[in-house]
Amino acid sequence: MKREAVYHLNTENYIYPVSRSRLRVKLRTAKGDIKECLLLHFDRTKPDAVRSAVLKKQQSDALFDYYYGHIDTSKVARYQKYYFKLTDYDGKEIFYCPIGFSSEKPEDFFEYLYTNPNDVVRHPDWSYGTIYYQIFPERFKNGDTQNDPPGTEKWGSTPTRENYMGGDIRGIIEEIPYLKELGIETIYMNPIFYADFNHKYATTDYYRIDPIFGTNDDFREMVDKLHESGIRILLDGVFNHTGIHFKPFRDVLENGRDSRYYNWFLPVKENEIKISHKDYECVGAYKYMPKLNSSNPEVREFILNVMDHWIREYGIDGWRLDVADELDINVWQEACMVLRQRYPDIFLLGETWGYGGRLTDGKMLDSVMNYMFRDAVRDYFGYEKIGTDEFDSRINTMLSLYKNETGKVLYNLLDSHDTERFLNYCSGDTDKMKLAVAFQFLFIGSPAIYYGDEVGINGENDPDCRKCMIWGDEQNRELLDWYKKLIKIRKDHVAVRTGDYMTTFIDDENEIICFERREENEKIQVIIRKGKRNDASVKVKGSGINLITGQMIAADTAGFIDVEPYSVKAIKTV
Repeated sequence: MKREAVYHLNTENYIYPVSRSRLRVKLRTAKGDIKECLLLHFDRTKPDAVRSAVLKKQQSDALFDYYYGHIDTSKVARYQKYYFKLTDYDGKEIFYCPIGFSSEKPEDFFEYLYTNPNDVVRHPDWSYGTIYYQIFPERFKNGDTQNDPPGTEKWGSTPTRENYMGGDIRGIIEEIPYLKELGIETIYMNPIFYADFNHKYATTDYYRIDPIFGTNDDFREMVDKLHESGIRILLDGVFNHTGIHFKPFRDVLENGRDSRYYNWFLPVKENEIKISHKDYECVGAYKYMPKLNSSNPEVREFILNVMDHWIREYGIDGWRLDVADELDINVWQEACMVLRQRYPDIFLLGETWGYGGRLTDGKMLDSVMNYMFRDAVRDYFGYEKIGTDEFDSRINTMLSLYKNETGKVLYNLLDSHDTERFLNYCSGDTDKMKLAVAFQFLFIGSPAIYYGDEVGINGENDPDCRKCMIWGDEQNRELLDWYKKLIKIRKDHVAVRTGDYMTTFIDDENEIICFERREENEKIQVIIRKGKRNDASVKVKGSGINLITGQMIAADTAGFIDVEPYSVKAIKTV
């Protein structure tokens, strides 16, 4: 037994409440090292009443296995002492506790102290497995030419960082039926407040819709009509920085150290402050976006007031928070504490480009944009620079880092306004993209579509990835129908929407990954094969109804079915 790989701490990453009477427990071991893992626990006041729970392996990566189980109590989970009993494949048993290993029952124990109501890991019910659609407003649809800024170019012109195409709120309203037919449940909208540049990440007024998109009343109408169609909306909250025309920043430029807003920002000079990245901290070296001092309580109050205003006055369902990992964490702690008390159903989604555990510890944000997922899917299905074993390992490592409940609300994207289009990663091969989309929609968490991916838009990095939406006959109908099919499966089957995930079989040589989604009494086996187009079929165990085709799969006498290259099977056990 590789003792150095066994790991557990009595911290919320390894033991946390999913209700006031149930604790979820995680233990890490070396890969393939343990035959059985028992969790032994007792109440501090009843040391002789030891109970046991079997921990089951749920994830496995290149180095480790991750075991999970529960401690259930009759009332509030508190004063629970616990330890582990591990059995290897030679039958050797060993006990594991805070001070290490022993061959006999230990005298030192891990301990969980108490579950407060707010300690329970909760996310809004609607957010589990929801289907996102990201809209870059300036490029979705031009519904009102009267608000086009001077020099607006023809729809579909080559995008730059400076030009405008006329997309607006009225265009989004017109296409709500399209979004509803596609099956979208939640919109994430890039910034729409009055701001500089076509991307609107340099805010001038946080309380006003930018005139090129419409009016505040237009926005209210859009939110109401989205809600009538069963679609929620998250706004992009750009609170890490502002634009240079934001009034408090203009006051700092004019008055320097004497400005009452001087400490709202992070100047490096006291006077004669100019528009220069050398005179104040900003986003990178981008002088047009001065950084807010989010450690200042006044700034935090301002941010919370803005967030509250758009929830209270317009009924938005939450926020996507730009570069959330660059702000003082007190901002998100206060947002969680204050806004959740007022609006229990709001959702807070943070942008980060790596592991987002610091933001999703249960006391701040609900979820993050899951670029760890994007990177793995890009490298496997798109670039094809990693094998199936490595892909599976990266996916399982990622899942092991998050709480199980948080894993079910992660924003699983293939691309965004900040990346190349996924079709570019696939060198324009829609068959590759269809496999990636199938994995995305049959995987645990919340799949996110960047507008136009579903109809075949390609594009290199910003600004090319921000092309105008394709409408009409130019749309790739085959790809669009593929999205609709997978969305319907996700909506129709609770195992896909909110069930647990477990890899069941990997074939590195034939590029096959099999995984299971399970919820309550429903079990769905997913088989995805890449391969080469002229490869022969491969036998894999499976039987039931293929939800992709709606037909029964005929297995041979040994229970095997044929799996062809470039194929997806989502098999419901009957």
